[in-house]
Amino acid sequence: MTTDGTSVVNDTYEKLLALLDERGAAYRVIEHAPEGATEAVSALRGHTLDRAAKCIIAMVKIGKKEKRFALVVVPGDRRIDLNAVKALYGGTYVSFASPEIAEELAGSPSGTILPFAFDERLELIVDPDLLVHPEFFFNAARLDRSLALSAEDYRTIAEPRVERVSTV
Repeated sequence: MTTDGTSVVNDTYEKLLALLDERGAAYRVIEHAPEGATEAVSALRGHTLDRAAKCIIAMVKIGKKEKRFALVVVPGDRRIDLNAVKALYGGTYVSFASPEIAEELAGSPSGTILPFAFDERLELIVDPDLLVHPEFFFNAARLDRSLALSAEDYRTIAEPRVERVSTV
C-alpha cells in the first residue's frame, strides 16, 4: 500500500470490477460521500439496512497451534454471531481479527471490506438472510464507491459457504 493508502485499495477495487465484468455479473456502481459505517452508507445509497453486506474478518483458534481466518458477511441490520463461527470450525477461541490483519487479508481498509475473499487464507462465509433479496449493497474497497450486486450472480461467482452466522 502506498503511504496515502490508495494503491492496494484501487487494485482491489479494479480486481473486483474485472472479475464481475469477466463473469457477466449484474451490478451497478454507486458513487457517494466517503462513508464506511453501514447505517450511514446505507442511507446515502437509499436502501434498508437488511440489504447491506456487513463484512468482518474473524480469527478462530483451533487447538493451540492452528488458527483460521473467516470473512463473515451478514445483513447490515444484524451482528455477527462469533460463537456460531467458532462452532463451524470446532474452534476453541474466536475474535475479530486485528485491524492490521483484517486490512492485509481483505486488501482494503476497514469499512470497505468486500464480500469476496481474494486471499487464499480467508474462507468466505455468508449468512443466508443477506441473499434473500434480488440484490444487495456493499462498499467496493473504497469509502466513496459502492456496488449493488445481484445476489444470484454473487453466489455463482464468489461461491460462499452459506451458514447462519448472524444474530439480531
